[in-house]
Amino acid sequence: MTEHGPSDDARAPEGVPHPRTIRSFVRRAGRTTTGQARAMEELGPSFIVPYRPERLDYAAAFGREAPTVLEIGFGMGEATAHIAALMPQVNFLCCEVHEPGVGALLKRIGEQDLANIRIVAHDAVEVLAHMIAPASLAGVHIFFPDPWHKLRHNKRRLVQPPLVATLADRLAPGGYIHCATDWEPYAQQMLQVLGDEPALRNTASDYAPRPHYRPLTKFENRGLKLGHGVWDLVFTRTAA
Repeated sequence: MTEHGPSDDARAPEGVPHPRTIRSFVRRAGRTTTGQARAMEELGPSFIVPYRPERLDYAAAFGREAPTVLEIGFGMGEATAHIAALMPQVNFLCCEVHEPGVGALLKRIGEQDLANIRIVAHDAVEVLAHMIAPASLAGVHIFFPDPWHKLRHNKRRLVQPPLVATLADRLAPGGYIHCATDWEPYAQQMLQVLGDEPALRNTASDYAPRPHYRPLTKFENRGLKLGHGVWDLVFTRTAA
């Protein structure tokens, strides 16, 4: 459902002149609707933050001081807009490379008069590496990332140890990572990888109840009606 950037553990060895990274996303073909294109033109300048390889000043980007949550891969923005409306006291910095998805979220921002969302239309791994300061995030949302079902493609999955270590570094003490997936083998991998990160603590014995703020999307409801499961994982950054 979502799209993401190259995994840190996919980098070529030092000395390789043109390292080839393994990407955890593909740029999906998709048509931008007239409404999405209009939203891009009218709202993009106010709500899209250009990617720059330098630390982002959240207060300048959002026009206020507030806890900031990073969302990696928001798809068409349905859950993002719902959560932002529910939590107006929180800033949401959202990464997505799929242009129709960016346009769709901008359209929702306009329709719902949301002021607490900013979008970086760029590879989330590079955004994390260069724009997000250590210990600066209140939370991270990763909802329904591409599960890469085939065994030979598992290495493309976003949630891998190097990324989780970076996320933990960017979280303030007490900050959280909330992942959700409808693919049980990926849920099992997430549970192991998050559990192996010493800077994180599971808030549940294994999988967490769905937090109140995460809505059931149309995509998820269809799956549940077909008997598919959904697994939420919520880990917090330890104080040490």
